[in-house]
Amino acid sequence: MTSLSARSRRAGEPEPNPLELLTLTELRRRTSMKWRTYPPDVLPLWVAEMDVPVPGAVARALADAVAVGDTGYPAGTAYAEALNGFARERWAWDGVVAERTAIVPDVMLGIVEVLKLLTGPGDAVIVNSPVYPPFYAFIEHMDRRVVEAPLDPAGRIDPGTLDAAAERATRGGRRAAFLLCNPHNPTGVAHTRDELAAVARLSEARGVRVVADEIHAPLVLPGAEFVPYLSVPGGERGISLMSASKAWNLAGLKAALAVAGPGAAADLARMPEEVSHGPSHLGVIAHAAALRDGGAWLDALLTGLDANRSLLAELLDAHLPGIRHIAPEATYLAWLDCRELGLGDDPAGHFLRHGRVALNDGRDFGTGGAGHVRLNLATSPEVLREAVRRMASTV
Repeated sequence: MTSLSARSRRAGEPEPNPLELLTLTELRRRTSMKWRTYPPDVLPLWVAEMDVPVPGAVARALADAVAVGDTGYPAGTAYAEALNGFARERWAWDGVVAERTAIVPDVMLGIVEVLKLLTGPGDAVIVNSPVYPPFYAFIEHMDRRVVEAPLDPAGRIDPGTLDAAAERATRGGRRAAFLLCNPHNPTGVAHTRDELAAVARLSEARGVRVVADEIHAPLVLPGAEFVPYLSVPGGERGISLMSASKAWNLAGLKAALAVAGPGAAADLARMPEEVSHGPSHLGVIAHAAALRDGGAWLDALLTGLDANRSLLAELLDAHLPGIRHIAPEATYLAWLDCRELGLGDDPAGHFLRHGRVALNDGRDFGTGGAGHVRLNLATSPEVLREAVRRMASTV
């Protein structure tokens, strides 16, 4: 692996694979959660941070802002305009209308604020388990009820299960929302247009409002496509939360957008003005730059993630054939079924104790998560090989 400090890219050269530019020594200098939660002998393949340098377009935009002291409060529609341009180019979708957007601190806090607009205390929020763990924590903290609609064995939305959950959620005439994860974390499923249209029909029939977490939207791998929920028939009353944070590794630069469909514009307009005080101005600058000027970098990343997706499948087949695994269509996360290894409900704990590899505990993702782990693919091939070698040595 070539150290970032030892290489430079000339103008006109193709973007290198961002996953191959940093050494472990360089990565261990980081002070973020991924690299400081566990001791230095642990390989961290857990939380959703990528082992990449800051994209050049983002670094330049931030340097320019700091150089002129542009470090105040966020204002304007630059973020929405950048997302609109990206959506038009990548998804052939023109649904990001600045007047139907609101800037929020990040996707999860934006979800909370949107759910406050659409539901009240004690109302239900439907989730497709296994799903991103903060869905449970944030919903319960805001005094809403979680109603699970588990995914089918292939990790996809089951319409019958979702309909039954919607019936329970709205029983007694109560308001309810469906918190859709699109693409889905942790399974890496990219929901199809037909699947999302079925969600819209079912939700409208049951009177359930759809709030879509689409933070992984730019991270769809070859062989699949991202379909914005608001673009499907019946999705007009939905609200989507989007951000550049996952695709360009900007979680520490806080900013996201709530995007309303035409039928939800009035709901989003009720968002309290003070919510817009939470995002970072530098975060807005960074995210807009990524969406506007970071396309080549993203393409290089997707190529690297696709290669890592194939490499992980080969490594598991060769060294851990007892792990069942459906290759992700999107995200940089792999959902591994370890139940045949006989490690109990917490294989993540086993791999950490005996292999010094940190993975996410599947139980945190709700029903269907026991016996599973989530593995972060956004690292170098060398680290991925070493992690699987360590895991295999423990069984």
